[in-house]
Amino acid sequence: MVLVCDVPDGGKWPDLVPSVLNAASRWSVTPPIATRPDAHRRRSPWTTGDRKVTQHRRADQHQPAEPEGEHGNPAWSGGRSVLEGAFRLLGALEQAREAGLTWLAAECGLPKTTAYRLLEQLVDLSAVERSPSGYQMGSRIFRLGHGWQPHPGLRAASREPVRRLERATGATVAINVLREGQTLVLNRTCGDRPGELAPGHNGAVWPWYTAAGKVLVAVAPAGLPLDPLPALWHREAAQIRESGLAYDREQILDGVCCVAVPLHGPGHVPVASLCLITDTSHDLDRLADVAQRVGRAISARLTSRSAVRSAERPATRLLS
Repeated sequence: MVLVCDVPDGGKWPDLVPSVLNAASRWSVTPPIATRPDAHRRRSPWTTGDRKVTQHRRADQHQPAEPEGEHGNPAWSGGRSVLEGAFRLLGALEQAREAGLTWLAAECGLPKTTAYRLLEQLVDLSAVERSPSGYQMGSRIFRLGHGWQPHPGLRAASREPVRRLERATGATVAINVLREGQTLVLNRTCGDRPGELAPGHNGAVWPWYTAAGKVLVAVAPAGLPLDPLPALWHREAAQIRESGLAYDREQILDGVCCVAVPLHGPGHVPVASLCLITDTSHDLDRLADVAQRVGRAISARLTSRSAVRSAERPATRLLS
């Protein structure tokens, strides 16, 4: 089976739920290979301790009868809709990659018969697929997720500059946005050390206090759904606004350093961030200078009336 998933930039696509992009990257035609979730230690620069990693378990699919409430509706439903239950299951599969019915039902707070019924409906829609261990993300989610972008023309405007930046620096390069108080990776290259530095993929979610997130939070209006801000954040945010740069020097992952700059749309409104990810042997100040020049070039494309058309043409030399 061949899926054509490239979406024409600048097209009139509906503004799909951003989390679908994350879920889309989890779909594959083969069962996922087990990976070590703790291979890289992720931490908050203001707290101690590692995040708890949830493991999924294999489970059978034979369930007791589901209790019913009034009018024959499931007793679990209350004010929750069927759609919410389906998206809870999709979200759990996005985290687990592959999981059995018992774990999915418990993780989502659903009776097993309800979870089974919703999962089978999602299977019929190709949103979920059966797997040896239960269920995994389906091909329809993959297709839907690749139709979303946070700003018209962002993919087109950044595609070639990002490739050139990766080739010139050897660093991993990522385009990121803020969603639901977290850093969402929209597009990510591999750099010289694919998978060795910061594990991730297109659609991966990181804390907002990565360099890519901080450079956007520093200029964002009040009211973002963030955790309580540390006392020193206001000072760091002022420095970020003044320099246009945010740094991460092994604050999130040991041995990993990052520098990020904002990407501006019309009206000089930040719409995304450009982030370079490397190891401790590289000069972050030099990378910061290059990132700012490339960031300004991408922003110029986004603010141009012909941003989409010009982004599809070969990029000018940005790194000379």
